[in-house]
Amino acid sequence: MKGNSAQGKPSWVIALVEDSRTKMLLRRYLILSGVRPDQWRFVPQGKWSGSGEQAVRLNYAEQVQAFRIRSAGKQSKTSLMVAIDADTGTVQDRLSQLAAALKESGQAPIDTGTECIAHLVPKKNIETWILCLNGEAVGEEKSYKAERNYREAEWNEKTRLASEALFQWTRSMDDLPAHCVES
Repeated sequence: MKGNSAQGKPSWVIALVEDSRTKMLLRRYLILSGVRPDQWRFVPQGKWSGSGEQAVRLNYAEQVQAFRIRSAGKQSKTSLMVAIDADTGTVQDRLSQLAAALKESGQAPIDTGTECIAHLVPKKNIETWILCLNGEAVGEEKSYKAERNYREAEWNEKTRLASEALFQWTRSMDDLPAHCVES
């Protein structure tokens, strides 16, 4: 999430996420980063039927195109955040699916040197990252969403704390903590 440092703080963020917990994490992260709510747009989740990851994959090329149009206009520094769980596959598998969706739409691949696009791909799901960001040792093959059986209020508090840790981790030049998961 450190992205292209030459880009600076974005004045407009497009966010494509697969579920409400991820949206909560990233909204709080954006606020902590100094990005105001009128400077972001979360793509509506209810726009599609099917799973959240499928919705992200199907809408990915359209949102990359929207990002590129806005970036080309130079009216503001624009960023795109894409959050999609790896689920039972690998992070690379999921990134390959997104690249294929872009290619199928006839668009050029992402230029990581110039395009401020963050791909957030937690392995297994976002709950893994939330627990990791809260300092818990977790593995990436388990689904902690069901295993921990937290009440929604507990997940909300853990998500709030995770966003604060994510903000600190992306600002620090220090090594990530030893308990940090690979994804």
